[in-house]
Amino acid sequence: MTSALACETARSRTLEVRGLRLHFLESGRPGAPALCFLHGGAAHAHWFDKVTPAFADRFHVLSLDQRGHGESQWAEPPAYGTQDFTGDLLELMDRLGWARMTVIGHSMGGHNAMTFAAWHPERVSALVIIDSRPAIPAERLQFMHARGRRMPRAHPTEEAAIQAFRLLPRETFAEPAFMAHLARAGMTGRNGGWGWRFDPATHGNRQPVDAWPLLGRITAPTLIVRGGLSPVLTAEMADRLRASVPRSTLVTIPQAYHHLTLDRPTQFTAALDNFLTTL
Repeated sequence: MTSALACETARSRTLEVRGLRLHFLESGRPGAPALCFLHGGAAHAHWFDKVTPAFADRFHVLSLDQRGHGESQWAEPPAYGTQDFTGDLLELMDRLGWARMTVIGHSMGGHNAMTFAAWHPERVSALVIIDSRPAIPAERLQFMHARGRRMPRAHPTEEAAIQAFRLLPRETFAEPAFMAHLARAGMTGRNGGWGWRFDPATHGNRQPVDAWPLLGRITAPTLIVRGGLSPVLTAEMADRLRASVPRSTLVTIPQAYHHLTLDRPTQFTAALDNFLTTL
């Protein structure tokens, strides 16, 4: 990895929010315009380690481990509906003294971001949706629930866990060294071996809303970023999403799959920088 990663300089912080300890990586200057990055399902705050350093000089930047993910606490009993994730965001903003923020979300994080922007438009100065769809197809949700109810695998060594690490969907152009970094940051000792830092119930008990009917409520300027090779947000669905969000623009990054902040971090950072500069 040739460029500096956010976690090398970011402040690692934890706050209690709605009864759960939520962890996040914080950089930039308190009092500057706020950016909040939200990772996808089974991921963690480090997913944006190659993106956030470009904004720390102008913004107050936070990359959140959402509930049940990364170093944040698991909800017991499981509570992983869209309202649970967005409720955390609202209280976190209040705890940090943020009246408004730009919310930037990938996949599950994008779904939470667009829903938050629809439910709380007065708190969102801008919205960035990264390869995320407003609704999860029923068969996909059934697969997710079944996957989340299986016993998580424990790997015998840290190196074995790193070697076994795969994205979902698997296709990626991410650098192997960065993939190893994400694996290392996302694992912990468990059951006499090594396992991933996310609650299986985040899949097994996931309860997403259908955000399509909510999109017209979004008032913030919005950037939609799609991976040109993504099977998740198809070109047709991206066009429908752009038409449904009132003040939105669509950017497609060629030669990028679903995990486009890993595949093409430089191109994504440029697209985000251009969007923020025009606000």
